Amino acid sequence: MTQVRKVSIGDGAEWLLAGFGLLRRSPLGLGLLGAIFGFLTALPLLFGEQLGAFMAFQLVLVILGPVLMGGFVHAVGEVDAGRQAVPAHLLHGFSGGRAPRLVALLLPQVAMAVLAVLLLVVMVGPTQLQEAIAVLEQAEGQANPDPAMFENLPIGRFLLWMLLAFVLGVLTYFFTFVATPQIMFEGRGALESMKRSFAACIRNVPAMILFFVLLIVIVFLVSVGAQLVAVVARLAAGPLAMQFVAQILMMAVLMPVMLGASYRAWQKMLAPADGAAPTMAAPPPSGIEV
Repeated sequence: MTQVRKVSIGDGAEWLLAGFGLLRRSPLGLGLLGAIFGFLTALPLLFGEQLGAFMAFQLVLVILGPVLMGGFVHAVGEVDAGRQAVPAHLLHGFSGGRAPRLVALLLPQVAMAVLAVLLLVVMVGPTQLQEAIAVLEQAEGQANPDPAMFENLPIGRFLLWMLLAFVLGVLTYFFTFVATPQIMFEGRGALESMKRSFAACIRNVPAMILFFVLLIVIVFLVSVGAQLVAVVARLAAGPLAMQFVAQILMMAVLMPVMLGASYRAWQKMLAPADGAAPTMAAPPPSGIEV
């Protein structure tokens, strides 16, 4: 088994720079793949008040998302090897029995969501939670809500819960940060990949902290830039068109950078140090190993 390698704190920045570098090498290829993701994630906006259709489509996106990201990581590997990324690469996550293992990467997120809800109920209390929801619903319909409405809410406990939920979210991300490249290029199972991803992130916490700080800055800047460009779409076709364009532009940049950073982090912390370009590993004999 490849051992987890220790990296310097500066590697957290280098991963993101590598993501931008890969995007520059294939701006049309990787940018188009990111735009496809943006389009898919924006589609639920078309359902408007049709809650059932909205939730059903969101569920499909949640399940297919990890598989499509597996294909995206494959495309990143192709660009790193000197080839071009094409839309068909998104389907590579469905090949070789990898889809179930990629979908299994949702397990930490599901567990985190359940734990976060339980913490909210325990820390705030069912009765006060219902009262808070009622106050928020009442305030939503007012242009200038009365501050007195919020005086009896347990604001301190809500803030503490938000802090704990943020920490849980970061730890959850540790399980999947470099799990997808292991499944795609090393042929590992989902549970082993998540275990090794978590171990790699824990061993390299300083680099991960720098990575998160810089990523937040990048997301903010890209979001602002996308919104500014999308204003043109709003003037031409209305608010819905603006949301569509902004989402597509954001994902066209952020997806290649984030998955490129994940790919680079996997290379530095976990990938076999033989200097060979990654290839699609052979699937396990059963084809559905988790």
